[in-house]
Amino acid sequence: MEIVSLGVGPETRTGHYGGELRLSDATPLHQYYSPIKPKMAQIVATKMASDRFLMATLFVLALVISSSEAATKSRFRKLKETNLVFYMHDYATGRNATVLNIAGPANHFDILKFGTMVAIDDKLTEAYDWDSPQVGRARGVYANSAVEGNDLYLSMSLVFTNREYNGSTLQIQGSDRFFIKYRELSVMSGTGKFRMARGFAILETMLLDLPTLNAILRCNVTVFHN
Repeated sequence: MEIVSLGVGPETRTGHYGGELRLSDATPLHQYYSPIKPKMAQIVATKMASDRFLMATLFVLALVISSSEAATKSRFRKLKETNLVFYMHDYATGRNATVLNIAGPANHFDILKFGTMVAIDDKLTEAYDWDSPQVGRARGVYANSAVEGNDLYLSMSLVFTNREYNGSTLQIQGSDRFFIKYRELSVMSGTGKFRMARGFAILETMLLDLPTLNAILRCNVTVFHN
């Protein structure tokens, strides 16, 4: 529709579609055209309100993330870091055997075969030699969890018996790919002096005798704890 200006007194104009449009002093202007400007103002106001809400949300989110990062850094600064190195004697055969078969495919117990599961109560010592001072026991289970037979799922508790950490424990869990010289597993938790522990354990194969399935592992454990 064509928008026309108002004169003094009655006036006639031709409408957009050719019809005659008569304006008078008593006729409100809003009857002849849509209030476009108020609608635009409403749209702009709505968009501005939406933008303000979005900015406020982003600000609060950034504040929460910043506070969370600061709290995490502060918590880790308060934790103690402890590094432990010891040797784990995992003997499947012989008079010092510490491994017991639990299950195997077709009752064939071979830890190199997929599906075999064993329980362990391995001796932990200060040095490589079996007769070196004992610091604890590694108690738990591991299962061959790879079809190819080259990966053990290991879950064990390190139960310390030495003077400094007597009665304290660390919980170890992860993938022990025993044909690799170095493997990294997770320290999931701890008790006693290692309460609230988190960290990692590096297992290094020092001896692996396949005919007897006897092994000696060097354990390098780093934990953060209260």
